[in-house]
Order: sequence, then structure tokens, then C-alpha cells
Amino acid sequence: MKLNVMTPAFVAMAIAAGCTATPPASKPEAPPVSVSIGRVQADDLRSVVEAGGVVRARSTATIASRVMAPIVDVLVRPGDRVRRGAPLVRLDAREINASGARASAALDAARQSAEAAASDTRAAEAGQRMARLTHDRITTLHAKRSATPQELDQATATLSAADAQLAGAVARSAAATAAREEAQAAMQGAQIAASYTVLTAPFDALVAERNVDPGTMATPGAPLLTLEDSTAFRLEVRLDEARAAEVATGQTAEVSVGEAAGQEVWRQGRVVEIDRLDAASHGFVVKVELRDAAQARSGQFGRARFAGPARRALTVPSAALLRRGQLTFVFAADTDGTARLRPISTGRTAGDRVEVLAGLRDGDRVVIDPPVSLADGARIAGEKR
Repeated sequence: MKLNVMTPAFVAMAIAAGCTATPPASKPEAPPVSVSIGRVQADDLRSVVEAGGVVRARSTATIASRVMAPIVDVLVRPGDRVRRGAPLVRLDAREINASGARASAALDAARQSAEAAASDTRAAEAGQRMARLTHDRITTLHAKRSATPQELDQATATLSAADAQLAGAVARSAAATAAREEAQAAMQGAQIAASYTVLTAPFDALVAERNVDPGTMATPGAPLLTLEDSTAFRLEVRLDEARAAEVATGQTAEVSVGEAAGQEVWRQGRVVEIDRLDAASHGFVVKVELRDAAQARSGQFGRARFAGPARRALTVPSAALLRRGQLTFVFAADTDGTARLRPISTGRTAGDRVEVLAGLRDGDRVVIDPPVSLADGARIAGEKR
């Protein structure tokens, strides 16, 4: 009975105590975060045509033999730097040297024959002069009736024979002269052929490729070495024919060579050559000269950007972007003074601004260089930058 009576009283006391308890103190409101504010605006952006290609040396030479001969020695290896005129490959020159010796002997014989023919010509000319003098004297005597007709006929025949001998001597001399010139040309050909047995560098270059070793038979036209001019490189990219009107020789282009995706460093280049349109592929090759050739290597992959016509687009300061994984965000400054985290889609970069494809509107305000402590919904206070 006591338990039943006391229970309601205990409950009443507890309720009274709860009604008279002091309420907990409210948490003070956090001060606004000080930030810098930027604005989304419409700008004129030039469209960009981007294409990939391969770096190649401006000058490339494939060293090949002009004669068939065994290779005696290869004097360079890939990576070697050579000066113009430096020997690269030596061929077996014994057969060519023997041909040169035969040509030299033939030239000496032709010279001797030419000298003999010249002597015969001089003798025939002397005989002709004597025969002509005799004929003239007999003719005069015959007119005075001091020489018989038989003596006149004999003098005339002798003069005719002397003329024939001179004509034959002149012909033989001409033939000997021609044979001498032929032998001299053969000698020069043998000397030129002998020069083909030592292949030299056509310009200061880097040895890029070696295809043969000593003992290999060199055949005309077969590549032995490949040389490249390491002082000047070009990036060769292919564009489709629809871009033909947007690229011209002499214009500048942005070039990135050797960098990984997302880490490109864009440098200035210049269009130096544009190939004709290929009817099969409906494209053409554009060659961009690299100004910083020291960092380039033949065969590297690179990308080139060519400026196209201008277009109107929304842009946002690049300092306002937040990268989180594969997504991009900005803190938008609402009119009530709070920061709202918004996902956006971005396009190309133009200086210190980035194109906005979706997520923002013209005139929106965004937080520039947001502090790490800034959270979605936080109060902000700042000034326009």
C-alpha cells in the first residue's frame, strides 16, 4: 500500500524538477569565411584544332652504296655524332682499284697512239708540200715545153697520193685523239667508282640507325645507315581536308612533345610546310618547326594546336576550380551570402580562364582560391577580384 501511494508523488516531483531546470546555452554562430569573389562571364574564345603526330628531323639521309661490293668496316654506331665528310662505311675496293689500273694503262696507250698519229700527220703534211712543189715546178716547165707530158702526169699522181696519205693520217690522228679521250673518261670513271668505296656523311648529323655489319654485301640502293640532323626537328601531324582553310604556312601553333596526358607543356611552334591533300585519306600533313629542339627526339609522339575562328563562350577563373577525382567543382557565392558547391563541366583553357560547358550561368559569382576549410553551405564574406 505504501508503494502505491508514493509512486504518484515521486512522478509529480520529477515533473516539477524538470520544469524548473535551466535550458542549455545555444552554440554561437561561426563567423563568415573571408574569400575572394570572381564572376562568370561570356568571352570570345578562338576555337582550337588539335591533332597528334610524330617528331621527325628536318633533314634525314639514308646512306646507301652505289656499287656492289663487300663491306669491310662500319665506322659508326647508332647515337654517334659525325661531322660532314667523316667516313662512315668502307667497301672492298680491290676490284675497283684493278679496273682503275686497267683504265690508267689504257689511257697511257691511247696517249702514245695519239702521239704516233700526230707524227704520221706531220710526215704526211711534209710529203704533201714536197709533192705540191714538184707538181708546180713540172707544170711550169711543161708550159715552157721543158718537161714532157709523162713527167707532168707523174707529178700529178704523186701529189694525189700525198693528199690521200695526209687525209688518212688526219683520220688516224682524230681516231687516236678520240681513243685517248675515251680512255681518260674511263680513268675518271674508275676514280669516281673508287670514291664510292668510302661512304661519308653529307652533313653534321646523328647516326639514327645502322642496318649492316662488316662482311655484308652492299648492293646499290640498299640502306646501310640513317643519319638525322639533330639541330632542327619538326612535328608532322595529319589534319582532315575540312581544316585546310584554317592552317597556313607561317602561322604559329602550340606544340606539346613527350609529356604524359594531363601534364602537357605547350610551346610555340611555326608551320613551315603543308603537303597537298591526299585523295585517298582526304587529309594532309602539316609540319610544325619546333623552336626548342634540344628537348626533342625523332620518333616522339606530340600534339599540335591550331587556332581557328573565334566563338562566344562562358568562362570562369581557373583559380576557382576544384578537382576531386574525375569531377570538377566550384563554390558559387549565393545571394544570401553562403557558398554552394556545384559540379560543372569544363572545356578548353584560355589564359587564366576556363570555358564552362554546363553548371553555371552568365553573371554567377564564384569563390576564387577557396580555402581548404570552406564547406558547402558555409557563410562567406569577400570582395570582387
